[in-house]
Amino acid sequence: MPTEKMKLALALQGGGSHGAITWGVLDRLLEEEDILLEGFSGTSAGAMNATVLAYGLHMEGPAKAKELLNTFWWRVAESAAYSPLQAAPWDLLFGKGNMDYSPGFLLAETASLYVSPYQLNPFDANPLRDILADIVDFAALKHCNVTQLFVCATNVRRGRAKVFDLPHISVDAVMASACLPTIFKAVTIDGEDYWDGGYMGNPPISPLIDAGCQDIMLVQINPINIEDTPRTSTEIRDRINELSFNSSLMLEMRRIAFVDRLLDNGVPLGDNFRKIFIHNINPEAEVQELNMSSKLNANWAFLQQLKAVGREKAEAWLSQHKDKIGRESSTDIRETFL
Repeated sequence: MPTEKMKLALALQGGGSHGAITWGVLDRLLEEEDILLEGFSGTSAGAMNATVLAYGLHMEGPAKAKELLNTFWWRVAESAAYSPLQAAPWDLLFGKGNMDYSPGFLLAETASLYVSPYQLNPFDANPLRDILADIVDFAALKHCNVTQLFVCATNVRRGRAKVFDLPHISVDAVMASACLPTIFKAVTIDGEDYWDGGYMGNPPISPLIDAGCQDIMLVQINPINIEDTPRTSTEIRDRINELSFNSSLMLEMRRIAFVDRLLDNGVPLGDNFRKIFIHNINPEAEVQELNMSSKLNANWAFLQQLKAVGREKAEAWLSQHKDKIGRESSTDIRETFL
């Protein structure tokens, strides 16, 4: 008689090219035959990873999901090879993935202060859209019944999160989730304009809870803790980016911790509240030296380096905490997020 699989849902953060770390985590988890990945929520790069993952599982299962994720990131690197955003020789020698001396990055950084994408990119060219549309049949994905999928974007005018579920998933929804407003025009869906979901939910946890998931693994790629207070202008901008893209997550995890504490104390909350087991992979140490410029670095060697970090982190988590799935949290929510 086959053993019942352990169910695990994944909440995937966004962070540009650092999403390749998440790719590595997924690549390793897909090799665990006794784990059922029952649902995904994602924002920005996390939304792209989650969408390709869900589609692969829907089509042929874990092996296909691994193949499509590899294809997606290879296509990203292939497209980036023709971009002006290339690491300079000095970056390649000492940058470890940063592009501090890249003429293309410095020009783009300066231009974003004075020119909007409505002027700089009037036709709203975005190669990621074409890559996703080539890999994922979104009409077929809407009928997926092997997992759940939630993609988060930010409603620009209404200032709130918008979560697209499977019946409403589209290439526009995923691109809305990854729409950096300094680079791309807002994505319009049903008369509403959307920016990157990281401003309001990076990633959203509550859709997975509402969907009945009990074990939720958060895959972070934006560090919560850093060693030193920023001093340079670049370091300050990097930290502002990290804080803003973690703020909604911190608030949501605090709400989960509050409910968890009430349940532990025996407070009757009704049938709508239950214990949620939280697990976490967060390569803070590995990304400490990577700044915001590296999130735009899609060089294949760099992406492979990040993928390796993700696989190592997933391997370590599996060896230490896999047996906690369905039994308890492997992350101390209060210590990590409060």
